[in-house]
Amino acid sequence: MAPGTGGRWQRTGGRGEGCSLPQACLLLAQGCTHAPFSLPFPGAAHGHWSYADKPAWSQGFPDCSGQKQSPINIITEATLFSPHLQPIHLSGYNLPPSEQLTLKNNGHTVVLQLPATLTMSGSNGQQYQAVQLHLHWGSPAGPGSEHTVDGRRYHAEIHVVHYNTRYDSIKKAMTQPDGLAVLAALLQVGPEKNPSYEHVLEHLEEVSEEDDDTLVAGFNIAGLLPANLSRYFRYNGSLTTPPCYQTVMWTVFNQTVRLSLDQILKLEETLYGDHNKLLQNNFRLPQAMHGRRVLASFLVARGPGVPSVPDDGEAAMTPVPDGHARAGAGRGLGPGDVLAVLFGVLFAVTALAFLVYVHKQRSHSHRTHQPRDKEVREDDSHNLPPVPGLTAMEEEDPPEGVKENQHHGHEGCRG
Repeated sequence: MAPGTGGRWQRTGGRGEGCSLPQACLLLAQGCTHAPFSLPFPGAAHGHWSYADKPAWSQGFPDCSGQKQSPINIITEATLFSPHLQPIHLSGYNLPPSEQLTLKNNGHTVVLQLPATLTMSGSNGQQYQAVQLHLHWGSPAGPGSEHTVDGRRYHAEIHVVHYNTRYDSIKKAMTQPDGLAVLAALLQVGPEKNPSYEHVLEHLEEVSEEDDDTLVAGFNIAGLLPANLSRYFRYNGSLTTPPCYQTVMWTVFNQTVRLSLDQILKLEETLYGDHNKLLQNNFRLPQAMHGRRVLASFLVARGPGVPSVPDDGEAAMTPVPDGHARAGAGRGLGPGDVLAVLFGVLFAVTALAFLVYVHKQRSHSHRTHQPRDKEVREDDSHNLPPVPGLTAMEEEDPPEGVKENQHHGHEGCRG
């Protein structure tokens, strides 16, 4: 849709216009505002798929039955801590209101096209260009994030799709092993409306039907992601929709993003897809790992009452001195363990002070009796016996101290 006379919006694109395969095109992060983009799989039968028939995806898209599929269930205790995973750096994400972005309902999700000026870079120094973002959600009956953490599914999930700039285009990059990079954040209900998401959600009624599109004024796209971009999980996977290319470097942020309940419900109850059905539960179930490992940029704390993914972003990342990935990062310190360490250290200091005090007392007592002992030894004519108790004091074992409980651990996220 585009501005028309009298301030009204008019449709600029209808069903079948633009890309020859709009659903897959948008989900693969290729905008339809430029040259038409087509998949290497010919035929209309390969272009249609449905969330209602996920097991059949591999019939038209062979990669959907591959060994590196996404999403996955992230088991925090099985993650590998890697200090080489540096904070994600975003560039050009803060767009002025004069920048007009296309928002479209492609029948599977709602997609916001992003300008080429948005880029991200990470630990490997490689730059990735953003192309689009889209959402996955459930229904009032249940949550709908694609990735789960320790078996927990969140209300919704946002994906910001990028491609590796070493390739000339998204079309070429998406078939390369290192071609795509997706930033993912888990969304959950919070007490207040999220103003960043409102930039998108307030336009959903304008794109309620499949193939509807409208224009959205530019805003800070980074506001859709967590504030803390240094804590995340990383693994190699695939697109979560056909054609399921296994060329995605996934970054799943540890900190969630909060939306109000009304905002979540608006996402779940506004859009329509195939056959004019309400667009809900547009998520794929977790896929088998097939031996893949998940890296973590932080040490994951486990303890009573500590959720797998924190509700806030206040926990600080704990630096680790060694430079190697470490297994079992999930078995960290909980709040009770931290207190135990503090009390243990305090107890050890007290015991040490007590031992020093006893040592000084013994030294002082020894010096006090030394002259008399000398006097007795020099006066042989008196032939006096040793001073009672002197030998016992010199041979006395030091008092038993409190054993020190050494707790070795780390302070991780509330993760």
